[in-house]
Amino acid sequence: MAQQHGIIVLFDVENALRTRSLDGNTYWFDNMKLFGSEGVGTEQLVTIVPGTHYLDGSQATEQVLNWLPEALGAIPSTVPRNYLAEQERADDRRTLAELAALGGEDGASGTELKRLQKQVGQRARKSGSGRGLTEAKLLDVTGKTTGSPGAYNYPSPVITDITGPAVTEKIMYPAQYGSPDMVYDGWYWAATVDTSRPGVYPYILHIQLHELVAHNDELVWESVEMTCESSLKVITDPKRNGFTGNGLGVLPLPPVPAAG
Repeated sequence: MAQQHGIIVLFDVENALRTRSLDGNTYWFDNMKLFGSEGVGTEQLVTIVPGTHYLDGSQATEQVLNWLPEALGAIPSTVPRNYLAEQERADDRRTLAELAALGGEDGASGTELKRLQKQVGQRARKSGSGRGLTEAKLLDVTGKTTGSPGAYNYPSPVITDITGPAVTEKIMYPAQYGSPDMVYDGWYWAATVDTSRPGVYPYILHIQLHELVAHNDELVWESVEMTCESSLKVITDPKRNGFTGNGLGVLPLPPVPAAG
């Protein structure tokens, strides 16, 4: 079975949109630091891909990479998919309860109504075909509705393509896949890697961020396309068990105490 490599990319979305660049605004992590990955936690990650052969000299299977993009300081994408809708409904219930306490619209003062209107929050719609961005209220990073244009929760970045030397030289074969895991709207990017050709191979992630802009008294999420780069390092070291440091196989079992 192919070995799975997880690569998490954290994006400083706010600063990337301000500077219109991902340079200095990405933080890369993988699960192969134990095996020699370099630059973990920086934008110079080099992911180790070991195993052109097993310890017995036989050819190893290809390796599999999986990318998970996240927005730094945003509500984690791992919360339940109905989280945003539940927060909206809870906010509406609180607002309706306060209106009822004021005696309805006729009994509420203009100042009170304005305060409640701000509490309800603003809605933002998507522009174009941004996946997963339906019209919804703006939430801040704590999950509360907000009307402030400078304190909202950014949508998760979206990978739209993977290119570069690692792809053109046929070292890795990336593709977008559907999955029952709805964290990323049922879609994620993965790639198989040819481990028979050692070397360092750069690749480019094409990323879609979303910027909140005002158009004719309404808020719109507009897509902004950017790119960032990382590398694979295919090495000749054989695959080995991360627990024992030996070849792949069953884990050693403790001796069974003698009966008596």
